[in-house]
Amino acid sequence: MLPINFSWDTILEATIDFLPKLGAAALILLVAHLLSKWLTRLLRNRMEHGKRDPELIVLLEMITRLGILALGIVLALDQIAPGRFNTLIAGLGIGGIAIGFGLQDIIKNFISGILILLQQPFEIGDSIEVSGFGGTVLDISVRATELKTWDGRIVIIPNGDVYASSVVNYSKSVHRRISLTVGVGNDSDLDRVARITHQVIAGLPGVLKDPPPSVTFRNFGESSIDFTLLFWTDTMEVGINNAQDAAIKALKEVFDREGIDLPYPTLSIISTTG
Repeated sequence: MLPINFSWDTILEATIDFLPKLGAAALILLVAHLLSKWLTRLLRNRMEHGKRDPELIVLLEMITRLGILALGIVLALDQIAPGRFNTLIAGLGIGGIAIGFGLQDIIKNFISGILILLQQPFEIGDSIEVSGFGGTVLDISVRATELKTWDGRIVIIPNGDVYASSVVNYSKSVHRRISLTVGVGNDSDLDRVARITHQVIAGLPGVLKDPPPSVTFRNFGESSIDFTLLFWTDTMEVGINNAQDAAIKALKEVFDREGIDLPYPTLSIISTTG
């Protein structure tokens, strides 16, 4: 085994020779960091001025920032080990396979985030339902989608789960159908009930004339004849919950005025004495 001899002069000479390379690498990384921040800020200002989609802005910011930083790292490593970078990349490629298995969830979320930002099945501010949660989209990043649920909770859903799930985008469905089940007394004039129901619903704000409201009598209940009321509403004019609330209140008011019975189940108790 050959002896390894180190002298202080050799170490000092190697250190002095390495310091300029280390300084150059650090300078390159600093410039890449500052340049990425400046370019992403410039890009955001230009795209916001052009009223581009917020999701597209986020995606382009991410690509610009990561691209510049990756280039800076490559140039910095080449300063530290000139000509050896190809060997380093080959070694990292072998190790990257093993690391990839450990980071597969992160990679899946990252790729899914890019696909969501590109395909835009929903946008920031949309009302959606996905992965068992319904609410308003607050943010879309490359890792997760942030929702504010209908009851005020903040939910962060990994993009891998979002991309693999069915998404219901209520904001893209401007015209929504509302279904109500109503029961009237067994002695009611059903033609008159249907006519009055049509008139009441057609006069409510936001209700569409085409298709018109429909009334279909379905079955005999325990103490009523039940019908299904279907009507379409413009959610840009009236929210879905407000439209349903207005329909129920209006029907109750008119039915009471017109003497149409809205029965409820009753229980008769007959007492016998012997």
